Amino acid sequence: MASPLEMTEMYDNALLGILQHVGNIQDFLHIYFGFLYRKTDFYRLLSSPDDKMGFPPGVAEKMVLKAFKLFEKVAEHDRERRLSELQKKEESRSVPAAVQELEISSAPQEETEEQSEEAPQMNSSPLDSPPEPTGGPGQSAQGDQAAAAEESQTNCQTDSDSYNGAVRENYSWSQDYTDVEVRVLVPKTVVKGRQVSVSLQASSMRVCVRDGAEDKTLMEGEFTHKINTENSLWSLEPGNCVVLSLNKTSEVWWNAVLKGEKEIDINQINRERSMATVDEEEHAVLDRLTFDYHQKLQGKPQSHEMKVHEMLKKGWDAEGSPFRGQQFDPSMFDIPPSAVQF
Repeated sequence: MASPLEMTEMYDNALLGILQHVGNIQDFLHIYFGFLYRKTDFYRLLSSPDDKMGFPPGVAEKMVLKAFKLFEKVAEHDRERRLSELQKKEESRSVPAAVQELEISSAPQEETEEQSEEAPQMNSSPLDSPPEPTGGPGQSAQGDQAAAAEESQTNCQTDSDSYNGAVRENYSWSQDYTDVEVRVLVPKTVVKGRQVSVSLQASSMRVCVRDGAEDKTLMEGEFTHKINTENSLWSLEPGNCVVLSLNKTSEVWWNAVLKGEKEIDINQINRERSMATVDEEEHAVLDRLTFDYHQKLQGKPQSHEMKVHEMLKKGWDAEGSPFRGQQFDPSMFDIPPSAVQF
């Protein structure tokens, strides 16, 4: 499977042509989302369990934010790489003079003294709150934890964070046809990426955080299905959760994130594929079937009949045809769908 960058590069020429035509990014985005509005079910909301197309409230918006965050992370890595290269060049060109070292030598000592005074205050918070081993909020009573873990699938379907997934003791997860998103709760004191350690392997994962002087493992185990690590990533919502965006290697519906955990009933989730996950070839077939359906309702020729009619018209007025000079009559022909291959 192609990486996100490789996949987007395939359409650079077409997208660049549109961008050059409209002249600015704002209008380009209007065209892009206008296409999703007119040609897909992207903006259609599921109003009942019987609906087969559309998304529950918040899911479509989350898909857009997920794509934005993916390339924001790529851009951030590019900036860090360029900054690192620039710093190495500057260090190789200049060596600080001795007098400069004497002038700033006292500053680290002052900082060290300030840090030593603040250290007991920072380290006291983990010791003052030992009842939070998993770092999740609202864990004052075991009854609340059990209620969250046992939340019905019907309620999960109304929340974008647990859509087609579930809410567990210290995390929630959702899925679509190609991806799984896991939101692991973290302590409110975890606000920077360097406080988080995430290991994503094809068959397993581990999420750890550093809260003060203490290291905590929030989630660890073996996946129920393999993931594509090249297209999977993680991000931190400071003081809230670690978001794992996992790309499936096979298009199957997961009944749990980790092996050994409580499974959901996949018969109770929405297993219909969204139009946003359909490739161009499948999209063309669906468009043709939709067109044929409306044509049939109006008593008009369907696509396979129209294609054969075009070929028959060429021979209708040909030299030697018994129908030459007469008006073409499509009702004379009974054309089955199998007569034409698209």
